[in-house]
Amino acid sequence: MEEIHLKAVILSAGEGKRMRPLTLTKPKTMLPVAGKPIIQYNIEALRDNGITDILLVVKYKEELVKSYFKDGKDFGVKISYETQDEPAGTANAISYSEDFAKDENLIVLNGDIILDKELISEIIADYENSQFDTLMVLTEVEDPSHYGVVEMQGILVKNIIEKPKKENAPSNLINAGIYIFNKDVFSKIAETQVSSRGEFEITDSLILQIKDNKNIKGFITDKKWIDIGMPWDLLEINELIIKEIKENIKGTIEDGVTIHGTVFLDEGSIIRSGVYIEGSVYIGKNCDIGPNSFIRGSSYFGDNVNVGNAVEIKNSIIMENTNVNHLSYIGDSVVGSHCNMGAGTNVANLRFDDKPVLMSIKGQKTNTGRRKLGSIIGDNVKTGINTSFSPGVTVGFNSFIGPGILLQNDIESNKIVLLQQQQYLIDNLKK
Repeated sequence: MEEIHLKAVILSAGEGKRMRPLTLTKPKTMLPVAGKPIIQYNIEALRDNGITDILLVVKYKEELVKSYFKDGKDFGVKISYETQDEPAGTANAISYSEDFAKDENLIVLNGDIILDKELISEIIADYENSQFDTLMVLTEVEDPSHYGVVEMQGILVKNIIEKPKKENAPSNLINAGIYIFNKDVFSKIAETQVSSRGEFEITDSLILQIKDNKNIKGFITDKKWIDIGMPWDLLEINELIIKEIKENIKGTIEDGVTIHGTVFLDEGSIIRSGVYIEGSVYIGKNCDIGPNSFIRGSSYFGDNVNVGNAVEIKNSIIMENTNVNHLSYIGDSVVGSHCNMGAGTNVANLRFDDKPVLMSIKGQKTNTGRRKLGSIIGDNVKTGINTSFSPGVTVGFNSFIGPGILLQNDIESNKIVLLQQQQYLIDNLKK
């Protein structure tokens, strides 16, 4: 059997508008979960399976990707870059890898997914054994109506239908956005016409392969695979990864700290006396936690985070260089970089009617399906003392929320919200 040589392409050109306000300042693939940008997990999964020649197709805020990964040497790989001129779809993005491929086979991943390392190993082995023209990873879901749904004939893909009604879907198998291609895909991409969405879709290129009697193997997996498409998906994948972290104490834990769970504590960080930790927690470099704070499971603190006295944080992502000052509560939330949460800030995570939390996505109220969800807060947000957030509120970057405000509506970027109070001054008649 002919030996297969594989290079890898990771698509990282898009902004991720549904992830706003977090992606107003970072590309979606660079959002952090459990200590690393999303895309780094895929780079490491490829590396651990012997694939070290990787092309990143970039565009939106590409300088952040390039400055972090550079040539890939620090991550044990060789990384090169191509800039997609316009956001013209996945087929167009993949076309930028033709010169990079040089007639070798390509494994292609979307940069905004996190997957099990074993899945990479399994699909490589399957492709080497079968040597079909294309291997397409599929996963089964309960409701396929929001995805590209695949019609199978035995092990072969026979059709791909984008977002059909649930009752019209030919199966519950959906496209996971992971492929292995040989060079034939580039000729089909060249023939692909623009879709109704105004983009060149790789699924349309695959349909051209099917019409040309090329064999597309459908590889069905039940391995962990999460497409990070909504802000609350960050919390879900963060929970899964932090549950698997290994104990590693590089910083300082003072006497009087109580820990029930697994803690990763990076260099230069300190957990002060009286802190109570329940569940698995990841704390980055040069953080200062406590004293007398309650840190609950699946919480992640980026580098240079300060948490003050008597703070409670539950199942949240607090990005780098952010302060959460004394007597505050943050539940099931994502807080961006360089934020300052004033003393007594409360970010609520539970509706008083106990119904699922709604959140506005691209102007539409969306049912998150989560009973507990707090706020999504962009970079450089500041709150005054005793500010409160209702569940599901989002705040854009560089916005300031004044003291004493109950925030019930989303706030755009670069806004200042102040409370106008009626105050009374009367004489004190008591002598």
